[in-house]
Amino acid sequence: MSATPREHTRTYFLGKLATELEQRGLTATLRPYPPALRISDPDTALLAETVDCVPMSEGWFYRWSWGELVGLVDDPALAADRIVHVLGARQ
Repeated sequence: MSATPREHTRTYFLGKLATELEQRGLTATLRPYPPALRISDPDTALLAETVDCVPMSEGWFYRWSWGELVGLVDDPALAADRIVHVLGARQ
């Protein structure tokens, strides 16, 4: 099964978010299919969340596993800050 252009786009945007999260001390592991990030705080491994990436009429967005939007993919630093805040991680 080959990846579609949409999956490549998701992987690209999730990679940008993973870089931002790792700079903030979190662990971000890319799940290949369907593309999503498993994000955890290495100090509290039980606290983890999954974020994926979806196209909408206003553009591409990062989205929590429960469906709420995290933020636009155009600003992965802001999305990472929101994820850090929700996970309660400390830099």
